[in-house]
Amino acid sequence: MKTRRDRGALAEAEIVAGPRAALEVLRAGRRAVRRLILARQEAGAAVERILALARAREVPVETRAREDLDRVAQGTVHQGVLAEVGPFPYADAAALVARAAEGSCPGFLLALDGIQDPQNLGAIIRSAEAAGVQGCLLPRDRAAGVTAAAVRASAGATEHLAIARVTNLAAFLELVKSRAFWVVGTDAGEGRDLFATDLTDPLVLVVGGEERGLRHLTKTRCDTIVRIPSCGKVASLNASAAAAVCLFEIARQRRQTAR
Repeated sequence: MKTRRDRGALAEAEIVAGPRAALEVLRAGRRAVRRLILARQEAGAAVERILALARAREVPVETRAREDLDRVAQGTVHQGVLAEVGPFPYADAAALVARAAEGSCPGFLLALDGIQDPQNLGAIIRSAEAAGVQGCLLPRDRAAGVTAAAVRASAGATEHLAIARVTNLAAFLELVKSRAFWVVGTDAGEGRDLFATDLTDPLVLVVGGEERGLRHLTKTRCDTIVRIPSCGKVASLNASAAAAVCLFEIARQRRQTAR
C-alpha cells in the first residue's frame, strides 16, 4: 500500500526509475531531485556514484524494502533505484535555434513530427545526444513529451540535450530556415539516397511518426527528403532505428569534413 507521502509525491512529481537514469538526472543538475529511494542492501559502483552526487547536491536518500520500490514504481523496472524529480525543464525554442545558429560548428538540430511512443522518443534522444545534436524540437500536441518513461529509455540523455516544444512544427520550420538552416526530412520510400547527400551544412533533420511518417504540411516545409537505401525485404526500419542511422551519417560526414 502506498503511503500518503508517496501518493502526494506522485501527484506533483515524476518518479524516474533505474540507476542510469537517476545518475544522469543528478549529473546534469537541470532539475530538482526531491529524494532518492534505494532498495535496502543495494550496492555497486553505480549506486556509489549516485550517493556521492546526492550528498553533493544535498538530496535526501531513503532506503526501503524492494517491495516498497515496486509499489512506487508501478510496474516499471527500477533495479533498486528511484528518483523523485521535478518537472522537465523544456528549453525556449527560439533561443535553442539561436544558440545552434551562432555556434562555431555547423548547426545540427532534430525535429520529431509526431513520435507518440515514449520508448521511441527516449531511444531517438539517446542517439541524438550521442551524435552531437544541439537541440531537439517536439510538437506540443499529438506527440510524446519527456516523461519518466522517455527518460529511462534514453538512459538519461534527455537530461543533457536541450529539448523544446512548439505549437506548430511546420510554421516553426520556416523560422529555422530564416536562420539559414537546411530542413531535411526523412521518408521510408522516396527521396534522395541518404549516403549520397551532402549533410555538412547547418540543418534540421525531421523524423516522422511511427506509422504515418512526416505529416503532409511538415513535408512541404522540407528543402529535401532523404531515404535510407535498403537491400533487405523488410519494408523499412522503425522510427528510432531510422533516426539513429540518419543522425550518425550526418555526424560521420561532419567529422570527415573537419579533418
